[in-house]
Amino acid sequence: MRRFRPRSSGGPGQGKVPGPHLARFAAALLAVLAAAFAPSHAAAGDEPFTGPSNHGITGLLEIPTARVMTENRFRFGATQVRPYRIFYGTVGLFERLEVNGRLTQVLDVPAFTTGYGDYRDKAFDLKLQLLKEGKYLPAFSLVVSDPNGTRVYASQSLVASKQLYPFDFTLGMGNGRYGKEPLPAQGEGFQVELFSDPSGWWKDARLFGGIQFAPTKWLSLMAEYSPIRYDLQTTDPAQPKYFPKPVPSKINAGLRLKPFRWAEIGVSWQRGQEIGVSASISTDIGKPFLPIYDPPYLEPDELRRDPLAARIAAGLHAVGFSDIGVSGDGLTLQIDAENNRYFFTPTAVEVIAKTIAPMLPPEYDYVRIRIKENGIPVAQFATVANALDGMREGSVPRSRIFDPSSFRAENLDPPIPDTSFRRWFDYGIGPSFEAFLNDPSRFFSYRLGIEAFLNLFPWKGGMAAIGAEAYPLNNVTTANQPLSIPVRSDIALYKEQNIALGRLLFDQIVKIGPPLFARAAAGLLEVEYGGVDGEVALPLWRGRVVAGAGGSYVRKRDPDDPFGFVGDTWYKTGFVNGRLNVPEADVWLDVKAGRFLAGDKGVRFSASKFINGVTLSAWYTMTDTSIFSDPYNSGYHDKGVSVTIPIRLFLGHDSRTTYQISLSPWTRDVGQDVDHYRTLTDFIGRNLDILLDRDAGNLFK
Repeated sequence: MRRFRPRSSGGPGQGKVPGPHLARFAAALLAVLAAAFAPSHAAAGDEPFTGPSNHGITGLLEIPTARVMTENRFRFGATQVRPYRIFYGTVGLFERLEVNGRLTQVLDVPAFTTGYGDYRDKAFDLKLQLLKEGKYLPAFSLVVSDPNGTRVYASQSLVASKQLYPFDFTLGMGNGRYGKEPLPAQGEGFQVELFSDPSGWWKDARLFGGIQFAPTKWLSLMAEYSPIRYDLQTTDPAQPKYFPKPVPSKINAGLRLKPFRWAEIGVSWQRGQEIGVSASISTDIGKPFLPIYDPPYLEPDELRRDPLAARIAAGLHAVGFSDIGVSGDGLTLQIDAENNRYFFTPTAVEVIAKTIAPMLPPEYDYVRIRIKENGIPVAQFATVANALDGMREGSVPRSRIFDPSSFRAENLDPPIPDTSFRRWFDYGIGPSFEAFLNDPSRFFSYRLGIEAFLNLFPWKGGMAAIGAEAYPLNNVTTANQPLSIPVRSDIALYKEQNIALGRLLFDQIVKIGPPLFARAAAGLLEVEYGGVDGEVALPLWRGRVVAGAGGSYVRKRDPDDPFGFVGDTWYKTGFVNGRLNVPEADVWLDVKAGRFLAGDKGVRFSASKFINGVTLSAWYTMTDTSIFSDPYNSGYHDKGVSVTIPIRLFLGHDSRTTYQISLSPWTRDVGQDVDHYRTLTDFIGRNLDILLDRDAGNLFK
């Protein structure tokens, strides 16, 4: 979403000599720190001192601590301390890295356009724990807040925290918001003065500190010294109205109640004049809200007299498979099956193994199971037959049966030609919600409705996809005019439609050789463009690297005619792609370089982390914007974040369906590509040797 922030022309104010309240607080804090930095019996890790500060990053009230959230944990919440109302979401992305996104609303301070409402600022923060707490040393962290854009609430801090349980003591230094003067706007790119101008950071930085006391797991008491000089923060839109002079006190105090592990409520007294309230909820990413349970297959008595192949096919179809082939030579039982239900391939293999185990004749020594995607084999698993008896009886650990070395995605055996329970089509209907932020006409636009789809599978690798959308609740409009090369800045013309044909296309995937895949699509590719699209992909080094190339040749659709086009302009893209899989961290890195929709040439970098089925992604694009004549696209870098959530987390049973939520600018044309219905990297997915190993190890350890 675009940022719309007024810029102040006022210069920064000058700092003042700290008053006696700071001296008394600092003396008391240093006295306690002398004891705190002695050897202590600290609680495990950073717990229980990992609650959110006012703006979401782990901390006390206005200041951060050196503590970080538990890895793969997420929280979102809100805080109000007039004149600020802050909404935030925080992720413990890695063991020592915390990422926070926040939206700050300044109450009763209007933005620069009529109808937009109060001024709002978007920002993100990073906290890197450089040093974990030890017996003698404190935890030590770097905190970078709002390094991009107008940087109204920007700062960089170095902070240390030490437990003397049940106390936690924090001492730090920060510039910008915590320093003597506000930081200048950055616009595009990123600015961290701690690295680019360390001497300037040191001159500007001020001390802060605080104490947290957790007598029980459900209660924490906090007190802090905040160095923020609100009256000198002249780039803050709240300053002229609310802070013409210094606040009465820099000592803040409050308490947090934690009635559940996933909920926190806070009340505080801040700046000597305001009551603060906050609430947040948190959860482990990828943890199902309902336990996932798929009942085992119980074979009907009337099927027990049928041939083995028919019995196995009927059983596998009943538990969520199609296009089932069964073959045996008296030594090895071979099974091909299309996985229609199970999110993880190793889970699908386990279900097949459990289903066939009671039917397996004693003469077979080996079992080979192959998983298909739209008729194309993508993964294979082999085991000894007597292991299935052990798994059924519970006498053999799953980890021994599902040894990762038994999986492979390359050099698969020939397919079984005769199959049963052919899947010819698939369909579904579900809710759809899209939100659009920061248009000048209003801050929040949305559309709420339903999406329906019908997919046909006429032959191996082929798919016809039809998607329709209906939005009875839709207030999407824009005051923006399309820009100089409007490949996306006119998207509101399509999003304001209450009924739309989202796609009507045919897509074909082929596996040319043992590792090489190719895909081609033609039709109405997405809501705004129709034409042709294609790519090739080659997994290398057991899937550690995926290399590829692709491109599109498209025209713009008519927003008022579902089958029509507007203008005679054809848009073309062309890219070389690369993906690096790092399964040790459940991370992959993507690079896409070439020509984007508007004709700008450059590269897009993206990083994704896979957490128990949930995928968190962020991207940043650098292109030559000299082809644009408008000031909004010139020099701009497309960027955004997204989360892909498997619906299995909410159903109580397994499913392959996922929903994606993205947050990115919708009124720029830089670094844009066609919205692909599916890509080869998605199709290959986690069915790569190196990722099958990892998934099997995680699921069956």
